[in-house]
Amino acid sequence: MQSHNKYRQFSLQAVILVMALSLLPVAISAQSYKLNNSEGELMVTGTSTLHDWEEVAEQKSGSITLDNSGELPKINSLKFTVEAESLKSGKGAMDKNTYKALNTDDHKQIVFEMKQVKSISPVVSTANKYKVVATGSLTISGTTKTIDLPFTLTLNDGKVMLEGKKPLKMTDYNIEPPKALLGTITTGDEIEIHYNTVWK
Repeated sequence: MQSHNKYRQFSLQAVILVMALSLLPVAISAQSYKLNNSEGELMVTGTSTLHDWEEVAEQKSGSITLDNSGELPKINSLKFTVEAESLKSGKGAMDKNTYKALNTDDHKQIVFEMKQVKSISPVVSTANKYKVVATGSLTISGTTKTIDLPFTLTLNDGKVMLEGKKPLKMTDYNIEPPKALLGTITTGDEIEIHYNTVWK
């Protein structure tokens, strides 16, 4: 009876070991990278009745998990966060209007979180560079929408680089385009987000 119990215990340990070893290649091949805030840039551009404008995000964070063991890299997860009040134009009055429009008192962050990769393909004649379209949720000022985010993914010397641009409409996120000088200057509804980010 005692030897039978020992045999059962050994068999259970063997099964657990086999299961752990089968999961090991997945754990080894998937690597996680963190966004490096000090490198790269995220910029929002737009128009107004007076002049074009741009704002740069000074505080951004995020993580991406990649499995690069196959013919094409597999993006397991991607999350990107911008602190709303870190958007700076170099003009205090404009920044103040931006934060008011974004309601930053209640909504501190702008967040994109990937749900799935819609497409990925290698860039012709360029090694370790891929065209990607990722579908995910983008939350701005408390409103969340599902969007397709296009970018170029480059793998280089332990770094991941994501570069692209995405047009949006403020009113899609229930944001009233900011106005200035008693409404005589009006901001255009359409904006464009430009991103050139480095992940380590």
